[in-house]
Formats: sequence, structure tokens, C-alpha cells
Amino acid sequence: MTEYKTVLKRAEDAFVERRSRFIGHAAPVKTEEEAVAFINEMKAKYWDATHNVYAYCLRDGQIKRYSDDSEPQGTAGIPTLDVLQKSGVTDTVVVVTRYFGGVLLGAGGLVRAYSHGASIALEAAGIVTMRECIMASLSCDYNQYGRLQALIPECGGTVDDTVFGERVTMYFHLTDVDLGRMRPKLADATCGSVEVQEEGKKFFQVL
Repeated sequence: MTEYKTVLKRAEDAFVERRSRFIGHAAPVKTEEEAVAFINEMKAKYWDATHNVYAYCLRDGQIKRYSDDSEPQGTAGIPTLDVLQKSGVTDTVVVVTRYFGGVLLGAGGLVRAYSHGASIALEAAGIVTMRECIMASLSCDYNQYGRLQALIPECGGTVDDTVFGERVTMYFHLTDVDLGRMRPKLADATCGSVEVQEEGKKFFQVL
């Protein structure tokens, strides 16, 4: 998998449905331990809530989990997980907190309410696309710096850091396709005196 969607940050949003208050929370996570920690944090924060329903999806092991937290089976956890799956997000956890307002919503009403709670949580957290990129670097003379600083973004790369020493070293990331396009242009621009060093792979947000 060279791309995936997740949420940008922790966030929450709330609404009231027939006197029941629903609060949707979402967060980016990498592991099941992080997902469980977030769920436990919400349960502790909203200890007096009637229900804290959750669902999460992880890339690692393709794990999917959910809980109705004593709501009628199939009316809460599965709809929450379904919103995650239909949104295409992974490495994401959602908790929908409910404070019961005294009016029963019925099975259909619960499904709609928990689905909406999950949806507004994802919207508040911001869905982003992450793309696998090559982390790379190059070192050049100062008289080459201006041209190469411009060449990296021209080829689709993003400069992450620049170190000025005896030579200038630029650290950047780009896709393997962009790197393939960059190599001949770099050779032309420097008469073959500068080469890209690959330093591993990492997922970066697509801007």
C-alpha cells in the first residue's frame, strides 16, 4: 500500500437528537495500544455518560474492532465502524459518547445518530491522504545551491531540512516516480557532480 487515508488530528463535535446528547471524538493512531488508550481516555473523561461506543481500523494487521457499549446489538458499534470503512480511513479511532435524554430513539434512530456522531468526528479531525515517499538527501557546493533548491520542488519533492556547512546538504522527500524523473535532471544541472542519497521510506501527508 503506497497510499492510505487517515485523520489529521484529534478532534470532536457534538449534536443533540431528541434530548440525547452525542459527542463524536476521532484521533489518528498507529497501534491497537494507542487506540485502546484513546478509548480509555474518553471513557475516563466521560465517565458519567450513558454509553461510550467505539470503533477503530488499523493498517497493521488490517485490524477492525468495535463495541456497542451496551446499546442494542448492531445499533451503535457497527454503524460507527461502517462510517470509518465508507470514508476509507484507517489508523483511526472514533468514540461516540451518548448522554441519554429520556427519549428512546429506536433501532433506526440509534443507527442514524451513531453514524452521524462518527461522521462529524471525522469531519472535525480532517481526513488526509498519506503517501509513501523516499527520504533522500544531496550535498552540493554553495554555487549549486540555488538551482538545486528549485529543482527539488520542480520534480515533485519537498525540502524538509537544509544544513549549511562546508557544503550545503538538503534533506527532502518525494515519490519513487518523482525521484526517477529527478536523477537525469540533477545530473544535467550539476554535470554529474551531485547524486541523491536514499535514506529510507516514510509516509507523508499529500498537500
